[in-house]
Amino acid sequence: MTASVVPEGRRSRRERRSRATVTSVLGELLLTAGVIVLLFVAWQMWIGDIIIGAQKNDEGAARSAQLAEAEAPEPPPLVENEDGTTEYEAPIPDAPADGEWFGQMHIPRFGAEYNFGIYGGTSRARTLDQKGIGVYKNSKMPGEIGNFSMAGHRTTWGKPFNQLDKLQLNDAIVVETEDGWYTYRFRTLEYVTPTQTDVLADVPQMPAQQTGEQYITLTACSPLYSLAERIIAYGVFESFQPRAEGPPAALTDPPPPPAAPSV
Repeated sequence: MTASVVPEGRRSRRERRSRATVTSVLGELLLTAGVIVLLFVAWQMWIGDIIIGAQKNDEGAARSAQLAEAEAPEPPPLVENEDGTTEYEAPIPDAPADGEWFGQMHIPRFGAEYNFGIYGGTSRARTLDQKGIGVYKNSKMPGEIGNFSMAGHRTTWGKPFNQLDKLQLNDAIVVETEDGWYTYRFRTLEYVTPTQTDVLADVPQMPAQQTGEQYITLTACSPLYSLAERIIAYGVFESFQPRAEGPPAALTDPPPPPAAPSV
């Protein structure tokens, strides 16, 4: 038998087709991998956030309902102000241990369903990524003179502080605990470098001063999807409402509409 001879031109075309097939398969694999990566990023940045945020709000609503069903603690004593009005003396809760539940955060400007858990510590692994809003170590507590300071994500993991830049002057920031509700009023917003830790001082950015006031400070990374700066929201204490009297008006009355943009 004589061996068949493949013409040179035909063999070259067959080899080119073989090489093209390998290249096309590799290209398709890379394209598929790219699509998978994009889908993962979309899940992590947007879709997952929506699902996790809704889950956290549902968990918060269940926690608030559980607190409402429990026997209400005895209200604290009333104190008289200089103008003759009276108000409850706010109890000072114990500082939470790392990862321990402390209370619930309500910010009506972010929607009636907004109800995020507050936990001890600000590590990503134990608190911010897994549970919700974190209380800084050495922070003062609600009802205590000084600065009740917290951190939360602005993107990913439910992004509890995503809309800090949407707060309006006098917006309510309400902290719910087993004792009742601590209402603060938003005052101002600013952006600082990550090293500017004096925002956590008893008097924010004035560590050498004492005013006898009660502040709240909410911190998150800024801009969105970046660690370059920190966005800081400040508020001042307004009142405490014991659990026996039900939620404060700040939670039952709708917030005022957003201010019209200046022309």
